[in-house]
Amino acid sequence: MFAELAKKARSYRRFDESAPIALEMLKGFVDLARLVPCGGNSQRLRYQIVRAPAERDALFPNLSWAAALKDWPGPAEGERPTGYILILSESAGDGTNVGIAAQTIQLAAAEAGYGACMMGAIKRDAIKAAFNIPEAMHLHLVLAIGKPAETVVIEPMPANGNTAYWRSEDGVHHVPKRSLDEVLVDYR
Repeated sequence: MFAELAKKARSYRRFDESAPIALEMLKGFVDLARLVPCGGNSQRLRYQIVRAPAERDALFPNLSWAAALKDWPGPAEGERPTGYILILSESAGDGTNVGIAAQTIQLAAAEAGYGACMMGAIKRDAIKAAFNIPEAMHLHLVLAIGKPAETVVIEPMPANGNTAYWRSEDGVHHVPKRSLDEVLVDYR
């Protein structure tokens, strides 16, 4: 059921590094993303797969993993993603198309038993230099992908409205979400 898939497609930040993701699986995710609707059928998005250990090591220090977890530098060795997909285009104004493609990849990953984390807090210039990405290309987003090695739980929004996620002592990642009544509006 799609509702269960949507609930399962959380942002994972810790992975089982001993379970590598196959190149063909990553290509399959991109293949699905290329088929989704995009504004004016422009098809401007491009995707670069990063899977080799040395390339993953070069990418990792250029990513910010969890803004709300101030003292956490990101996944430790053994908990890092085994694949990444970089989403690029020639236009900085492709945000809507990037969102549609990224969510498609995240849902496909969840359906296949993988987890993903969309990251926009990245060192774009350093990543472009490390991967020889042409200056004309805009790096929109990095998706980290691998076998999840953490539990993510959706929590009701606290009364104070704090949207910050947190980790409990047992390592469970808690994500507060507004209720349906809070997000439905009627401005008529």
